[in-house]
This record gives sequence, C-alpha cells and structure tokens, in this order.
Amino acid sequence: MHRVCVRVASILVFVIGVMSAPVASAWWNDDWAFRKELSLDLSATGANIPANATDVPVLVRLSIANFPYFNDAQPDGRDLRFIAADDKTPLKFHIEKFDAQSQIALLWVRLPRITGGLNGDKFYLYYGNPKGTAAVDAAGTYDPGQSVVYHFAEAAPAAQDSAGYRIEPQSSSATFQPASLIGSGVRFDGANLIAVAAAPALQIVPAKGYTMSAWVKPEGAQKQATVVAVQEGAKQLVLGIDGERAYALWRDGGRELRVAQPGGTVAGEWHHLALLAADGHLALLVDGAEVARADLALQAMNGSLSVGANAAGGNFYRGELDELQVAQAGRSDSWLRAAALSQGMVAPLLIYGGDSQKDAGEHQSYFASTLRNVTVDGWVIIGVLAVMFTASVLIMIWKIVYLNRVSAGNARFLAEFHLLNKDPSDLESAAPAAADRKFGISTLQTLYLHGMGETRKRIHAPALSADRARTLSAQSMEAIRATMDATQTRQTQRLQSQMVWLTIAISGGPFLGLLGTVVGVMITFAAIAASGEVNVNAIAPGTAAALVATVAGLGVAIPCLFGYNYLNTRIKGISADMRVFVDEFVTRIAETYS
Repeated sequence: MHRVCVRVASILVFVIGVMSAPVASAWWNDDWAFRKELSLDLSATGANIPANATDVPVLVRLSIANFPYFNDAQPDGRDLRFIAADDKTPLKFHIEKFDAQSQIALLWVRLPRITGGLNGDKFYLYYGNPKGTAAVDAAGTYDPGQSVVYHFAEAAPAAQDSAGYRIEPQSSSATFQPASLIGSGVRFDGANLIAVAAAPALQIVPAKGYTMSAWVKPEGAQKQATVVAVQEGAKQLVLGIDGERAYALWRDGGRELRVAQPGGTVAGEWHHLALLAADGHLALLVDGAEVARADLALQAMNGSLSVGANAAGGNFYRGELDELQVAQAGRSDSWLRAAALSQGMVAPLLIYGGDSQKDAGEHQSYFASTLRNVTVDGWVIIGVLAVMFTASVLIMIWKIVYLNRVSAGNARFLAEFHLLNKDPSDLESAAPAAADRKFGISTLQTLYLHGMGETRKRIHAPALSADRARTLSAQSMEAIRATMDATQTRQTQRLQSQMVWLTIAISGGPFLGLLGTVVGVMITFAAIAASGEVNVNAIAPGTAAALVATVAGLGVAIPCLFGYNYLNTRIKGISADMRVFVDEFVTRIAETYS
C-alpha cells in the first residue's frame, strides 16, 4: 500500500511538472516570418521606476546596432506589428520614421501597463510579411487624456499633431532641424515661436490636472525663456528656462507661483523637462526626476498654446526642441519617468533582445497559452482542486487495494467453507491461526467467527438435561442472526469508509470551478472597464483563463464519479455476499443444532 501511494504521488508530481514547464512561445501569425523580442527594465539597476504606470507610449529606436534586418521588412515598414507578451494581443503603434536605406527607425508603441520594479516585461516586434499592409494608428497610440503630440517629423516640418484631437498650429516660424534628438526637430533663434489656438482639448480642468513636457537643448543662459505655455488673459501656466535652469510657473494676475531647478544646468545638452499640475501641487521634473514642488490651487483656463515664447511674443527661447507633449491629465511620476527614460539617446527602460525566425514546425498548445493568463485567484481555486483530486485519487487506490484483498480472502474462505460436510464448527477447529493468515481480511471469516462465537455460548451453556445441551431454540437462532447482522453492518460501514470524500469531490469540484470562473470573468471585465480596451483580444485571454477553473473542477469530478461508481459496485457485491453467507450459515447451524 505504501509503495502504491508513493508511486501515485510521483506520477502526479511528474504530470504537474510537465504542465507547468516552460513551453516554446507561440507565433502570433504565420504570415510573418520574423520577430524581435523587446523587454522593459524598471528595476533599480535599469530605469529605476518603482511604481506601475498605464498607457505609456514608448519609443522604440531601431538601427544597424540592434536591428540589422531592415531588408527583411517592407521598405516603408508597413508590415511592422507590435504584439503583447501573450503573443496574441496587437498593440497600438505608429511610425515616426522608417528609413530602410539608412537603417534607422523611430516607432511609438502604447504599452497598456508597465510593472514597477520589474525587469522582464516583454513585447514583440513582428516583421517580414511581403503582403503586409499598414496598420499604424497614431491616435490610438495615446490615451484620451493626451491633447497634443508634436514629433516635428520630416513629413511635416512645421508641426503635425499625432494625438487624436489633431490640434495643428495657427502659425510657426521655428526652423526645421532634420537631425535632432528623435529624428527631426525644430530650432528657435530667440525671435520665433509656434502658436496654437485655444481648443477644448487644451483647456485646463483642475479635476483632471495638466501636464506639459518637451525635450530641449538650450543655447547658453536664458532670461525667463518660455519653452511652452498656456495663456488666457492674465492666467499663465509656463514651462521655461531661467539662466541655465528649468522652472515651472503659474500666474493669475498679480499672484504668481514659481518652482525652479535648485541645482545643475540644462544648457548645451538635451534634457527632458516636464511640468505637472495636479492633486493640489505644481511640480517640475528634469529627465524624469522631480526637482521642485509647491502647493497649487489650479484654476480652470481655456487659453492658447505657445511654444518658444509667450502668447504676446516675449520671453523667447533659444535652442533646439523636440517631442512636445501636452496632456489634459495629471501624469504620474512613473509615467513621466518612463517617457524620459525611453526617448533619450540613453534609454535604460528598453532592452533590445534577439531576433527569431518562424519555424514551420513550431507549435504551442492553446491550453498552455491559456494557463499563462490565469489570475492569482484562479490559481488558488485550481490549487484547492488539485489537493482535492490528489486526495481522491489516493483514496480510490487505497479502496481498490483494500477491496481486492477482501474479495480474495472471501473467495478463499468460501471455497473452504463449502468443502465442509455439514457442521460449520469444523472450519473453526482446523488451526484457526493458520486460517487467519490464509484468509487475510475476509469479511466472511469475521462473520463466521462471530456467528460461531454466539453458537458456542449457547450449545455449551449449562442445560437442564444432557439431551438438550447441543440443541438451539428458535430464540437462540434469532439471537445468532441478530449478532451476525450487526457484524455485517459494521463491516459494510468499514467498506464504505472514506467514500464521502469522493462524493464531496463529485459535487463540490464543479462548484469550486464555477466560483473560480465567475471571479475570473469579473476581474477580466473590471480590467477592461479600467483600461477602456474593448475588443476580442482584450476579452478572450482573460475569459479563457477563467474557464480553466471550471475545466479543473470537472477534471476532478469526472474521474471521481467513475471511481465512486466502480467502488460502490464492488462494495455492493461484497455486501451481497455477506448477506448470502449469513443466511447460509444460520441455515447450517439450524440443521446441525436444532
């Protein structure tokens, strides 16, 4: 018995190990021949972003150094696709630049979530489909809170909005720079600006907050230069440079709140500057790190946007500028830090992995892919079901071994019993110790011994006369039968012991699985509602993973149902043999001693 249990436990461990072992990653679409693995490093040794952030547009820079396969893609990059870590969900993206000849590409991809402190979140770039058509979605790369995004791309030297609201400048006198930090950019010489008219998406709504950011390379010291500002009458929200340090300013008539970079310099080099007005404070961030903060009661404003100077044509900025973004939302520190550390020339957030080619024989089980999407609550339910299944299997094996021993002992006992001429006591008198070893755990032997015990007490009891000493009355026969019936009942209870655990597994397993499925579906739809991503690719993985719990519940109940019915049939057969034996024994006793 011990050996059987150990062997079964070993088999279960092996099966669980095989199911949980890493499997080769699936291939998103067979029409694409190649893919590149990309991963994020938010750990302390990487970008050092401890908190999560959502809907972060990340810049992917491809060059001959990390992507020597431009010739495998379409010349204009129309076959490029970004796919999430599950290798099923397409990610929104757009192309700022793709030059196969010079082997330079600038791609913006929206990551629904980045995990703070983690090194290893992955996504994939697929390429190499000669029949691929363009699937870029510039507006979808940004969430609804993003008001303006100016890449200053080569195709639009002045400025073209890549965000969904398409807020274009009224006028621009900035000089187009074909070589800037991120592709092309613009240059301000201290006498020009970009003016953008007031628009609903540029309004400042205190409850939503406001964020402005840009990459700047100032030329020497500035005198209260305006990098970007929103202004309505006497109200102003300004991100600028004074001297060689950045500052953020809120002005409402005669009242003014100003926070400035306490040390260092931003002159002569590229730096990411960001102004954050949200949650009752005004903050200034340089290269993704907060350098100054002050309390601010932000007020509503519906003003125009100016870049390189204020709306009145003063406080001009001198230097280069690239990647201007304005959001009608208060971005988190993690969001701004991720933006800064993915867009610069030194971008520790993004790790460029190797390229792989589709193998015609490569295949991943859909079941294995589904298991990767099971949530923690689902694994808890599955774990409980696994314990229940393991216990049930061990009980079924133990019962089968036990019933086999009982059946074998009963068969040997009946063979000996039927060889007796008439007197049942002949079997008891023939070496009882040897008989115990021979018949093992026979239930019929137990009935026989109890019946003979009651018989001996009566036939050897003191009698009134010698001729009645070996005679049993009808009342004595009923007493013997009653004793054997009681013994039979106890034997049946022993045969049915532990069977209740199988009934619990049969009835409780599906309900536990259903509970896991319902909770999993609830979490899936809650996540969809929070992210705003309503499509089949967003719903299907979570729903399929939630259904794994129901499959696990049925996987417990079905084998236990088969095992229970088999064991119950065996127990009923042994019980029937005991009833027949009681009748046969009592009949022989009556014939011998009545």
